[in-house]
Amino acid sequence: MGSVLVWLVRLCSLVAWVAAGVACMWLLGATAMARPWHEPFLWGAVAVGCAVVRVVALWVLRGEPEDDGFTDEFWVQVRTGVLWVLVAFASAVFAAALLTSSNAGDKLDALREAGAEVSAAAVVERQSTRQELSDGVVKGYVSGLVVSVPGGAERLTVRGAFTHDKPGKGTEVDVLWARSEPGLGGYVNESKDLSTLADNRWKAFQDDELGMGSLIAFIVVALIGVILTPVFAFVPNAGDLQEVAWSAPFQTVRTALTVLVFWGWSPLMLGNQPGLPQVLVVVGSFCLVLVGYVATSLRGFG
Repeated sequence: MGSVLVWLVRLCSLVAWVAAGVACMWLLGATAMARPWHEPFLWGAVAVGCAVVRVVALWVLRGEPEDDGFTDEFWVQVRTGVLWVLVAFASAVFAAALLTSSNAGDKLDALREAGAEVSAAAVVERQSTRQELSDGVVKGYVSGLVVSVPGGAERLTVRGAFTHDKPGKGTEVDVLWARSEPGLGGYVNESKDLSTLADNRWKAFQDDELGMGSLIAFIVVALIGVILTPVFAFVPNAGDLQEVAWSAPFQTVRTALTVLVFWGWSPLMLGNQPGLPQVLVVVGSFCLVLVGYVATSLRGFG
């Protein structure tokens, strides 16, 4: 019975690692797609399910496996290093996806599902406008517009249009709209790559201001994880690393953290409205993962 549980723990660890990696890869470029994002949600669910089964098996097992060739120092350190590579990647993905999550929304989802396209349009009426300020500096203008698309809609309503310069009658703008459903209105935002949003395909680090910011965030957080990987994989004693890996209490904390992050991101992936607690989890998810794994890895130093 003990050997069966040991291999169940190992199999669940492997499947959870692969599933979590695939889920994060999908999430990295999913914000360019209309929701629901089934792929990262399903892979994430597999990772969470395997993690839960694994921790239950650890509680039943209550001990480390006998020496069977996978418990020597080399395998223990490699296994720990591989885990930390995933931690670094996942944390970086959460930081990057957080910055581009504004590319997902009910309006954009509806337009992309209806077959959105990008067209040049001319403003025929400005209904309202206000300055968008950043540290007291005018970053742009948010306006309510009515635009005309040559060869398409003569009057297309655009609410919340963001432009770098104040628009007026005759101003030319690029608009994201659905020819089949002009009643949905249009979407104008000069800080975003509308062509990528219209393509409705996976794309990481989109060619706009948010894309550059997400790339920088990804690199910074990934570098932090890369620095931590050798510290927690190769500095501690292999015996202490093994103890942490097979400790039901420590692994329960990590599993709870995994469940919490998945719960927080689930509404966004499925196109639902998240509650305030879930929003807070999403905002802090990259920090939760890093800090959570650091805290549960300190025991490895004896």
